[in-house]
Amino acid sequence: MPESMCHWNAQGVCVVDGSGKIVRETKVESEPAALIGWLGSLGFRLGRIGLEAGPLSQWLYMAMKQAGLAVELLETRHVRDAFKAMPVKSDRNDARGIAQLMRLGWFRPVHCKSMAAQEVRAILTARKLVQSKLLDVENSLRGILRGFGLKVGKTTRKNFAERIKELVKGHPNLKTIGEALLSVRAVLLGEFHTFEKRVRAMSCLNANARLLMSTPGVGQIVALTYASAIDDPARFRSSKRAGPLFGLTPKKYQSGETDRSGRISKIGDASVRAALYEAAHIMLTKPIKGCSRLKS
Repeated sequence: MPESMCHWNAQGVCVVDGSGKIVRETKVESEPAALIGWLGSLGFRLGRIGLEAGPLSQWLYMAMKQAGLAVELLETRHVRDAFKAMPVKSDRNDARGIAQLMRLGWFRPVHCKSMAAQEVRAILTARKLVQSKLLDVENSLRGILRGFGLKVGKTTRKNFAERIKELVKGHPNLKTIGEALLSVRAVLLGEFHTFEKRVRAMSCLNANARLLMSTPGVGQIVALTYASAIDDPARFRSSKRAGPLFGLTPKKYQSGETDRSGRISKIGDASVRAALYEAAHIMLTKPIKGCSRLKS
């Protein structure tokens, strides 16, 4: 049998031969062992295996690579655009469509981040989540008390709790609310400090992050966010290639006499764009020494 192409998604698997004829179709569990076992039972060699990027794709991709399979990780945006004309969207049709993309070579493989980079990203994501919930609790307390004419005003992280207790004194129901939300805040604040310590330790151990932090205005969060997103600098032939990866280059539309450049594409990791913007904003608005050329 000629070399075949295969695509896997959450439920459907489709194998086609070199002429595009469907050889096998089925559903396989979203587990590396089940997927690798089924592919191994086919009895013929697979020329290419397409795996659409998604929540489980990196885990499955690494397991399949270790098993010696010719797997490629496909960019979700390209797959979605290729299927815009599809009248019926289903797992079965998705599997068939991507199998054909693999056969024709109409796909762009994406980089699968190393496990170390994924762990850094997970820590940063968890830290951001705890930070946002901490702010939500504080803002909720401010909003609840404001409805009763009790204005919290300007506070620091240290005196916020004391200010809330002062305001709710003499209001039994508000005191109950204040004590409950302050208890939640205390837990979140403790966990946030734990994440902060962990991030500081990780930034000291990461050589690329230390190098980035030598730039004025770049701190631990920005450095780790960017370093983990880049993962392997050797995959870029030029530093200019990093801009398009994170959607920082302008869109371009050219047709006949029309030639216009738009805003940045915003394709890629939004957290990286946010981190770089924060670093640039600090550099431009704060009196930081030694970065006049960089400011310009």
